[in-house]
Amino acid sequence: MSTATAVRTHTLADSATMIRRRLTHMLRYPAMTVQLIGMPVVFLLLFVYVFGGTLGDGIAGGGGRGRYLDYVTPGIILMTTVGAATSTAISVAMDMAEGIVARFRTMAISRSSILTGHVIGSMISIAISIVVVISVALAIGFRPNAAPVEWLAAAGFLALFVFSLTWLAVALGLVAKNPEGASNAPLLLMLLPFFGSGFVPTDSMPTALRWFAEYQPFTPAIDTLRGLLMGDAIGNSAYQAIGCSAGITLVGFLWSMKLFNRDPSR
Repeated sequence: MSTATAVRTHTLADSATMIRRRLTHMLRYPAMTVQLIGMPVVFLLLFVYVFGGTLGDGIAGGGGRGRYLDYVTPGIILMTTVGAATSTAISVAMDMAEGIVARFRTMAISRSSILTGHVIGSMISIAISIVVVISVALAIGFRPNAAPVEWLAAAGFLALFVFSLTWLAVALGLVAKNPEGASNAPLLLMLLPFFGSGFVPTDSMPTALRWFAEYQPFTPAIDTLRGLLMGDAIGNSAYQAIGCSAGITLVGFLWSMKLFNRDPSR
């Protein structure tokens, strides 16, 4: 076996170990896992059954609660990814604060596998959360009209969006001084779906807020997902969302590498 092949095999094996470690943490900390999955479901039921009747009548075409369920579900799915990003930031900050990363650095393991484990493990947990949210939405009447190809496109788009947010969350976890700080770092991200097209159309907002809503990253992402699942017009939203995801991925990855490779005695 060549040296390059041996290094790749070594890195893949270490990454698989770190992914299993991340998933094991999910099982050993069920409170965080339940919150990760449960909160989006609570928001879905809250908005549909408490506000859905009124808000649904205000959407173009009307239709009450059933129409609002179809409208709000893509926004809830994107909100699920943000909640999971908070969990990722906390997990990374806990590893840094408890010294386990410093311990890993003294061992003969691939350094890149540490962050790879967090990123891929988090993406798996987010995928599970999204499946649960969609299942609940379908159970209460969500009726997307997407063809199989559009479902695949939606899954690919969500994977890209989650990948970008996860790298940003890793950077936020690394820059935080402790897990408590990491839990507050993604707060702005959690608010963005509310200040976008996730819950009400942006044209119903005041001028200044509408401008912000239309140019922040979550609005084109939500519009793209809604278009793929419900057949609504997508326009340029897909290009904007993919561009934003690529930019966030690049910034999150470079920021994470810079923080991870800095002096460990910070």
